[in-house]
Amino acid sequence: MSLLSYETSQNMLDLLQVNSSRVENVPLSSSLGRILAEDIVAEFNDPQFPTASMDGYALKHADLDSDSIIIVGNNPAGHDETRVLKDGECIKTFTGSMMPQGADTLIQIENVSVNQNKITVDEKVPLGNAVRPIGEGYRSGDVLIKKGTKIGFAQIGVMAGLNKVMVKVALKPRVAVISTGSEILDLGVNSDNPAQIRSSNNYTLAALFEQAGAEVIQLGTIGDDRDSIMKTFENALHSADILVSTGGVSVGDYDFVKDIVPRLGAEVVYKGVAIKPGKHILVAQREERFVLALPGFAYSSTVTSILYVLPLIAKMLSRGSAYKTVAARLSEDFKKRSKLTEFTACNVVVEDGEYFVNFDGKKVGSSAILTNMLDGSALMITGEDDGNLEEGTFVNVILLDTF
Repeated sequence: MSLLSYETSQNMLDLLQVNSSRVENVPLSSSLGRILAEDIVAEFNDPQFPTASMDGYALKHADLDSDSIIIVGNNPAGHDETRVLKDGECIKTFTGSMMPQGADTLIQIENVSVNQNKITVDEKVPLGNAVRPIGEGYRSGDVLIKKGTKIGFAQIGVMAGLNKVMVKVALKPRVAVISTGSEILDLGVNSDNPAQIRSSNNYTLAALFEQAGAEVIQLGTIGDDRDSIMKTFENALHSADILVSTGGVSVGDYDFVKDIVPRLGAEVVYKGVAIKPGKHILVAQREERFVLALPGFAYSSTVTSILYVLPLIAKMLSRGSAYKTVAARLSEDFKKRSKLTEFTACNVVVEDGEYFVNFDGKKVGSSAILTNMLDGSALMITGEDDGNLEEGTFVNVILLDTF
């Protein structure tokens, strides 16, 4: 079996044409976690006028040397202050208030003593103290949030400040997920057959894809029956942008998926990549829809989903990248197990701004050990040409908390 290199498979995946122009408008309050489909541009300065950043007295800085300064009134937040300060005058001004015309400084309350309608300065402040200048936060025309950004609490706060009632977001890609194999049991199903195993792949991948911004169609499990798989796949492709299956892509007698996909009218982009885990992965396309058939082992299906499904979801959402990769230094020696490009579960620690990799608590074994991805794990990448690596060697690592 001829295998594509990992780099070639990623380049081919990147060249696939996807529909990334589908958008919808949602209320700002419902936009958390969605992907922006437009740049958010400031239409005005923030603040639009010099603003007090604390409670105090607005005055002319030159008057701080006076014996006393006359208080001519109050200026609460939200008040449309129109008075113009004269020499020797001040106005009590509160946090967030517009600075009165003629004032260039705000002296905080704790720096003065008040005697009837006058203040005396106990401790001077510099020119412009406690005054937010026009445009301190942003200027009219600034791009504040870029298209493709995942909306979080800060984005919602900024857009609320811009009076964005409705937000244009990318329509969520629909991803259908199914696990194949007569040996697997779905949740809640009981069996007296000890050879059967509990299905986890469809739930793991559904959570992964939802975290990446997709809408998931959960198809559960299906046994090794060629006709049933064919019918289920065909129905899924009528409603899903991406169909992801696990199991049935290897070389066994009951591995039907690899043969069914071409019969669906899908063009196989490639089958077999020189990676560990997941070398039997199959990627196919039917018009604007995609089929990704992944291995059945839990760790394999999860890793290949990260490497091949998440980039397709990101492209459909017009996101720049599906995940973040960083350079890290090995904290211990590493023994490479194959001549393939390997993706090894690891721990990442940040010390003095530098990433370090260790394998504490990570088990070495088959591609079924999903627990290796618990506890804030990452994926270390070692290439086909890499051998055993010594402590201190730099490696590339995919962070798993950035989807």
